[in-house]
Amino acid sequence: MSAAPIKFYQVGSFAIGNRLLSPEDRSIQSDPERTNALTSGHRACQGCGEALGARYALDAAMRATDDKIIAVNATGCLEVFSTPYPESSWRIAWLHSLFGNAPAVATGVAAALKAQGKSDIRVIGQGGDGATVDIGFGALSGMFERNDDVLYICYDNEAYMNTGVQRSGATPPAARTATTQAVGENPGNVFGQGKNLPRIAMAHEIPYVATATVADLRDLEAKVIKAMSFRGARYIHVLVPCPLGWGSESCDTIKIARLATQSGLFPVFEAESGEVTSSTPIRHRVKVEEYLKLQIRYSHLFSPNRRDDVIDLLQATADKNISRYNLIPDESGSI
Repeated sequence: MSAAPIKFYQVGSFAIGNRLLSPEDRSIQSDPERTNALTSGHRACQGCGEALGARYALDAAMRATDDKIIAVNATGCLEVFSTPYPESSWRIAWLHSLFGNAPAVATGVAAALKAQGKSDIRVIGQGGDGATVDIGFGALSGMFERNDDVLYICYDNEAYMNTGVQRSGATPPAARTATTQAVGENPGNVFGQGKNLPRIAMAHEIPYVATATVADLRDLEAKVIKAMSFRGARYIHVLVPCPLGWGSESCDTIKIARLATQSGLFPVFEAESGEVTSSTPIRHRVKVEEYLKLQIRYSHLFSPNRRDDVIDLLQATADKNISRYNLIPDESGSI
């Protein structure tokens, strides 16, 4: 793990805080002097995981670079809710690109800075799963192949939320969207489709790849800071629950992100040059149905008839992740 282990006092909700830590050990978000890169006035939904993830990540990047970054943002929810013309909630140098070319634009910005001899200014590309996993996939792969000096961050809410909750290449199996309805013998999104982009990024053998969630602030901040210590192409994939598209309560965003990791459905790990270097162990293991039950997009698995066959397949996916990334050391992964 990138974050230095710190012993926290535990409460019943597994929440942790900064109250007993020295100032230098506290999270960047606890610092009143933080950049607050994405400030008030944006129009994200209540409980939006993407708004949290973007602010956490870019505040950490600003800290790591002495406030010298340029962010290139693909079209999508994050761009739409943060920059309703002629207003903006960004307090950093920020560019809006098209849906499919944010990695290419970020590469161009990095090349221009290099031509000007400005090696101290760093570049971040960012977008949702639609812009990253689908529409911008070719441009992103090209950025990885060339090893361009850009950190790309994907805020994954697992569908095209901005245009009506349609399926994306990151939509998980059995999830209901506007284009994968809960009808027929195999309701929801089909198994075996989509892309595992962190592993595709690893296949390019770029310097650094990591996954994170908004449920573990210190881990996300540490991974962004670590990513900024590398030169070349880097990729961070952040799970950001969407109350609107997932049909969850706005107050449950952090809880759901935590359950995704604690069930094994979303493994949290780091990789360098194509090899996994560390993973975050599961702290309090839960069955996948504890994660599924909080989301209306999976309600067809429980009512009117419980679909144990589908739930078992999703549990098998979690078990495979646990084994593959050693999320429970010395255990087989079955539950």
